[in-house]
Amino acid sequence: MQRLLDLYKSWHGEEPCGVEKLPGAGSNREYYRLTDRKGSSVIGVTGTSRDENRAFIYLSGHFAHRQLPVPEVLAVSDDGYCYIQEDLGRTSLFDALRGGRDAGGRYNKREKELLVKTIRRLPEIQMRGAGGLDWSMCYPQPEFDEDNVLFDLNYFKYCFLKPVGLDFHELKLEANFRLFAKDLTAETTESFMYRDFQARNIMLGADGGPFFIDFQGGRKGPYYYDVASFLWQASAKYPHKLRRELVYEYYNSLKNYTEVPSVRHFVERLCLFVLFRTMQVLGAYGFRGYFERKKHFIDSIPPAMQNLRELLELDVFPYPYMVDMLKRLTRLPQFSMIEGTVQNRADGFRTADSNVYKAHPADGPATFSKYDGKGPLVVRVYSFSYHKGIPEDNSGNGGGYVFDCRSTHNPGRYEPYKKLTGLDEPVIRFLEDDGEILTFLESVYKLADAHVERYIQRGFTSLMFCFGCTGGQHRSVYSAQHLAEHINGKYGVEVHVCHREQGISRILDAKR
Repeated sequence: MQRLLDLYKSWHGEEPCGVEKLPGAGSNREYYRLTDRKGSSVIGVTGTSRDENRAFIYLSGHFAHRQLPVPEVLAVSDDGYCYIQEDLGRTSLFDALRGGRDAGGRYNKREKELLVKTIRRLPEIQMRGAGGLDWSMCYPQPEFDEDNVLFDLNYFKYCFLKPVGLDFHELKLEANFRLFAKDLTAETTESFMYRDFQARNIMLGADGGPFFIDFQGGRKGPYYYDVASFLWQASAKYPHKLRRELVYEYYNSLKNYTEVPSVRHFVERLCLFVLFRTMQVLGAYGFRGYFERKKHFIDSIPPAMQNLRELLELDVFPYPYMVDMLKRLTRLPQFSMIEGTVQNRADGFRTADSNVYKAHPADGPATFSKYDGKGPLVVRVYSFSYHKGIPEDNSGNGGGYVFDCRSTHNPGRYEPYKKLTGLDEPVIRFLEDDGEILTFLESVYKLADAHVERYIQRGFTSLMFCFGCTGGQHRSVYSAQHLAEHINGKYGVEVHVCHREQGISRILDAKR
């Protein structure tokens, strides 16, 4: 503290008339409001990590240069352990939203306007803030990667799962953690990941803000993370409808700064990050609550568990063991209390018997059948005529899908297309201009992607897709060819495409 007072005197020319210690949060940093004789105030910060301070000071200067709403750093001590920054006032967004939280998530018009204003500005710091940023200055690492994810997932395991006494299979859970980490880091973006973007870290200031603070843990990473962090903050109690509206506002604002994925892809990716963020904060709540005995974090566990329950009800996560473990977690008796009220369930619940998933090194990798781990996957895609029967599966696995294309508009009914196939440009234009085949394939791609991804993860070697129509000439050929190219392009696996009735076969080679 004395070091901070010396810095203030060196910067201001005299000691502060008032020193007010501000409430702490989840870090070891301490904040003080320092006031002079005229009533003007600044915020003094002391921390135990010089590197963390350096990251904030650098990022603050960089963001200010990019004309982003952040506090100005006014003075830094020679040893780097404390600094003085602009005082943005006493009202955080979290404070301003208190009425809506206290009303159980019924936010009024003014509160909703503040949320919309804030979420619209998030892409600004993520995308504009990334321009020219020296990522090596980020703390503790420059980029969000698999190691980062696994660290947080293991933090959750050791600081939350183990203290609450849930039985789980270490090897199976670790296997799913690794799949989860791979999926979370599958896309790279040139964006700044704030990492702790939440209502407490948004100040409204004299002009209503918002201003961004506490971004010292930010790094290069996916923008989905911050949306999940903000909208699924455990204590915020945002209703589903409001969350959807705010996601829509963010998505439209993001378009002003970068090329955005489709809405479907965006939502699917966001769901993964919401689950990850929920597990991550439970790890933090476990450490700060169970080990450090900080009441605020213990009180935050029930709403975070409710977020987890609602997420798992979506049934969209391809990590069977991890999902099963999380569902059992939400049923533990100590988490049946939400906001002090016991949840009444007609069917009741029970925890797993002890040692059901007792781990042992001899168990080997967490696989599910003797056919796992063979690889690599080869996908076979056929077009055919229903008059001549469904193609035979020569692999012996009997796995895959048969899709009936006859519900879509048939170009074969029209004379100009009768001698053409679904590989010919006039037929392609007809089908795509009509649009029915595109809607049909959207559902096919979703099923196929999930299946291919799971087969790749498990090391299966064969998967088959068949498309049938009346003559095996137009719609089925178009669909089979497009799915084959989609799978080969997206996953790089070898794909054999066979248009049986046309006598056309081709192999799309695997990509390294």
